[in-house]
Amino acid sequence: MQYLEFEKPLAEIEGKAEELRAMARANSEADVSKEADALDRKAEALLKDLYKDLSAWRKCQVARHPDRPHCKDYIDTLFTEYTPLAGDRNFADDHAVMGGLARFNDQPVVVIGQEKGHDTKSRIERNFGMARPEGYRKAVRLMEMAARFGLPVITLVDTPGAYPGKGAEERGQSEAIARSTEKCLQIGVPLISVIIGEGGSGGAVAFATANKVAMLEHSVYSVITPEGCASILWKDADRARDAAEALRLTAQDLLKLGVIDKIIREPLGGAQRDRESTIAAVGDAIAAMLKDLNGKSPEALVKARREKFLGMGARGLAA
Repeated sequence: MQYLEFEKPLAEIEGKAEELRAMARANSEADVSKEADALDRKAEALLKDLYKDLSAWRKCQVARHPDRPHCKDYIDTLFTEYTPLAGDRNFADDHAVMGGLARFNDQPVVVIGQEKGHDTKSRIERNFGMARPEGYRKAVRLMEMAARFGLPVITLVDTPGAYPGKGAEERGQSEAIARSTEKCLQIGVPLISVIIGEGGSGGAVAFATANKVAMLEHSVYSVITPEGCASILWKDADRARDAAEALRLTAQDLLKLGVIDKIIREPLGGAQRDRESTIAAVGDAIAAMLKDLNGKSPEALVKARREKFLGMGARGLAA
């Protein structure tokens, strides 16, 4: 278990409990069960206290936890007959973006998502979930195929933002993001998006301009990272805590604002403490949202999607 900065007191208690149990395993005559159980109860109470009212900045930390389930974990568990498709038919294949044909509860679908990787090697290969233009063009290609064959599209969003490198800009990063967002608004099939970790900037919007948008309880979704916002507003990245509060990037804030449609509960202590139940909860949410959209005409789906996002600006002006 990797502990976040604000979880250090919890780490000490759970560490002591594990030390006692290790002592008992090494010496069968040592009876430390009462002491270990008492520490477990103390740790559970502290965990509840830490997570009962997380600040926006702490939610950012939880959303970035390296042990949270990532896109590949959801695809491997929730989808069957997954057949990945690679490349944008133009430049290259972007490993930060996963996508392909699959079955969800035996229904044929197209699934697309950003994958951050789980160790140093895979994180470098996946570019830490930051897609280049070819990643967004691959997503467009997959969405076009889904529309052609009448397959629902499910997107799993987990990115700090699109990759800002020189090569990406030379190959038309902003244009590729815009084309992906445009394609989301055009396809006449159900489009469902789940923010499973970070939803950063246009890199997330390009996948999340959907009929239904859900967020995990401790995920975040914003126009810019708190560090980037603080660097621009105050020329000081250390003020990321202040920026996180100002951005209103939590699932709870965004549900109130009407930006998302649903919050998916996480286990106590975050998704990283019970990956299996988190993935199952996301699967249940996807099934419910898909049920609401199945059977609607292509015209109705496109109209509802466009009105939803146009209405956000209108509500903001009215407020």
